[in-house]
Amino acid sequence: MSVPIAAAATWIDSRDTLDAWLAELPADAALGVDTEFMRRNTFHPQLALLQLGWNGRYALVDPRAFDIGDALQPRLVTGPTVTVMHSAGEDLEALAPLLPEGPGTLFDTQIAAAFVGMGLGMSYRALVAELVGVELDKGETRSDWLQRPLTESQRLYATLDVVYLEPVHAHLAARLVERGRAQWHAEDCERLKRRANAHEGDPQPQRSFRAAAEWSREQQALLRRILLWRDRSARTLDRPRSWLLEDALALGFAQHPPSSLAELDQRARGQRALRSPQRAELFELIKPALDAQELATTAAIPMPVMGAAKKSLAAMKDTVDRLAGELDLPAGLLCPRKVLEEYLATREWPDFLEGWRREVLHGPLTGLLPD
Repeated sequence: MSVPIAAAATWIDSRDTLDAWLAELPADAALGVDTEFMRRNTFHPQLALLQLGWNGRYALVDPRAFDIGDALQPRLVTGPTVTVMHSAGEDLEALAPLLPEGPGTLFDTQIAAAFVGMGLGMSYRALVAELVGVELDKGETRSDWLQRPLTESQRLYATLDVVYLEPVHAHLAARLVERGRAQWHAEDCERLKRRANAHEGDPQPQRSFRAAAEWSREQQALLRRILLWRDRSARTLDRPRSWLLEDALALGFAQHPPSSLAELDQRARGQRALRSPQRAELFELIKPALDAQELATTAAIPMPVMGAAKKSLAAMKDTVDRLAGELDLPAGLLCPRKVLEEYLATREWPDFLEGWRREVLHGPLTGLLPD
């Protein structure tokens, strides 16, 4: 597609202009939405551009020029507008300061594609090629979106990200209805909104560190304490977690805690955001002994699946594959392997399998738990 499309996109850098653009949309519009953001040196994504598209009208909104949240809230949150996005997780996170609960009605085209038999994780470019027959250029993928003014190439690239959301939405919405999957898709979009707009991190971050699965409960609890501090501090300082404490260093401090602040300073040398105040805070965090409550509330890191559990995992995986085939869904959409491993480790029904997945899987999977 040629450059004139970029010229057709309205550049919006004032509240009045955005209000006027939104006012021309019908209340129940299916509004294409995308963002460009930067996350090189920060914990939180820096929203650099908001793209809007509906019925051949496109807008590039500069969120750095004015507060766009108040204008978006009535349109995207409280009204009947359908917000159409592709692979919306990171975009919703970038928009979270403006839309804390996300859009009222989200239609994620990547999730929809999986529900209608087009596979998991399909890219916007592949989806447009398949459904619209247009090949998109991805030349500005690593562009600096915070620069002003944007180049003509950037404006074209950004505009094209919403140009085809409307026809893609129309195709996929119809297919979802044909397959009877519209409600399931809506549930997964709501789940995506909740995850993207979570104001706190994972309360049990140590469970992702499988290398520590054979550690003592005390070491695992200390690792959790350190990781929770890292997450809180990274959010507060707006710096990447690894700049405060790399994973290997967090593991090392939990397994062999520093005996003095000087030792901590020596071992943490090179951490870009771990300044003197943070080092002192971390040392004071590590020093106190673990109490019974902290040990009791620390979830054990799952051990490698072995023995009877390994047989149960294989049987569960076969069951998921069979049911996914019967439903014509990707097995990874129905239930990823890591969720089965979590279920085996905790014997508690995973949150991921609530909603429509519970109806499909609860009976078949509960009977496969090892004695």
